[in-house]
Amino acid sequence: MNEQGKLPMQRRSVLGGLAAGTVLAAAAEAMPASAAGGAGQRKRYASVGVGSRNRMYQQAIWGPHKAHAELVAVVDTNPGRLALVGRSAAEAGAAAPRSYLASEFDQMIREQKPDVIIVTTPDALHDEYLVRALEAGCDVVTEKPMTTTAAKAQRILDAVQRSGRHIRVTHNYRYAPYRSQVKELLMANEIGDVLSVDFQWLLNTTHGADYFRRWHSQKEISGGLMIHKASHHFDLVNWWLSDMPVEVQAVGKREFYTPAMARRFGLDGPHERCHTCPEKAKCTFFFDLEGDPALKAMYLDQERYDGYHRDQCVWRPTIDIEDTMHVTVRYGGGTTLNYSLNAFNAWEGYTIAFNGTKGRLEHVVIEQAGISGLNGSSMGDAIQTRIIPMRGDPRDITPAVGTGGHGGGDTLMLAEIFDPNVTADPLLRLADERAGSAAILIGVAANQCFETNRPVRIADLVTGLDAPEMPPMPTHTQDVPMPPRPRPRSA
Repeated sequence: MNEQGKLPMQRRSVLGGLAAGTVLAAAAEAMPASAAGGAGQRKRYASVGVGSRNRMYQQAIWGPHKAHAELVAVVDTNPGRLALVGRSAAEAGAAAPRSYLASEFDQMIREQKPDVIIVTTPDALHDEYLVRALEAGCDVVTEKPMTTTAAKAQRILDAVQRSGRHIRVTHNYRYAPYRSQVKELLMANEIGDVLSVDFQWLLNTTHGADYFRRWHSQKEISGGLMIHKASHHFDLVNWWLSDMPVEVQAVGKREFYTPAMARRFGLDGPHERCHTCPEKAKCTFFFDLEGDPALKAMYLDQERYDGYHRDQCVWRPTIDIEDTMHVTVRYGGGTTLNYSLNAFNAWEGYTIAFNGTKGRLEHVVIEQAGISGLNGSSMGDAIQTRIIPMRGDPRDITPAVGTGGHGGGDTLMLAEIFDPNVTADPLLRLADERAGSAAILIGVAANQCFETNRPVRIADLVTGLDAPEMPPMPTHTQDVPMPPRPRPRSA
């Protein structure tokens, strides 16, 4: 990933070029007949941005899905990372894709005629390549978040309307079996109408701190954690509820990843980066970029091309994103969400509770997350799902589990993306530009609230946003007869 964060030079470099985040390819059902190809014909993919997260999709195309897909081109600003793709292809026994610099994006489309463009740039650049790909007649897949501002979301929605094509946003959290199980329980009317949701997401000081080392630490590029990270979470709630947000209130602050906190940890810093830090031996937040061969090859060895430092100091004063955030969301169906995100906790994972007219659904996940872009997230100590009826005894639900990244969600999502014979999904987990917009606009509104301390209506941010297709939820279940209340004991 051509991740940028060093100011001011690196900001200009990122916003003028490409990098990679997570990428996927368009859903088979969204493809026109001309793009789907005939029997035995593989669909042609081109990736814009070839950073660390892109490797999963390279491996999917060169591995389990090679019968249906071929990677014909890759695009990036960094020629060193483009060369790495060629070496990876050789190791996989696959044909190397044609390499193009970012300035050659339109030339790539003319020469390679891809069916699907995979957009994996830094978040603030997504709209540029999404729109250009749509206008070139390609279907498009993008890493979440779909984009970073309301204006860019509007530009994408307008391009979809003009082109008649669609975007797939890779909200892979939906696909984790234990999260899909929560959706099924809600659809099965286990707790009746959902009146409110309490959602707390915790990032630890391994994964959470990593957002403050990279280009993600600049709101101009990432939109901050309210968009880059929390769009995952907002999308989950939107999908779990099969509903759309209508109003947001929020407060946020940065109090941990600061120069003052460095001194509280006994450091003289902040300094520029970990690799050259004079206090690396005593800083417990030291990140050894040279110590991991994959990260060294992807970032440290490629610095000579773009000057980007993947291991910037988490205490530096130029960081402008929040590390502690609280959000309240009102939904069209009347449900309210109380959400918090904290980026410096002792453990990583989340707790969520759905409060309904017939009871409560509690879902707790403890994750052990590696460095973002290297190991992804692997499930750790606990997944617990519990139904607590309004009357009667609680019962634990045996969690559904899977294998692969993001709790097994990546494997299922990759199959849906690349395999034209995949079974239709009754949970409608595919997220398009409408779902992508709904997810990021909560974060856009929250960022606005941080500045104004006033509520923001989603309808005031964009026009022409319709609700995506989502599974129907039970309604008006509050009229279902309840078991009798237990009699109080006599004195």
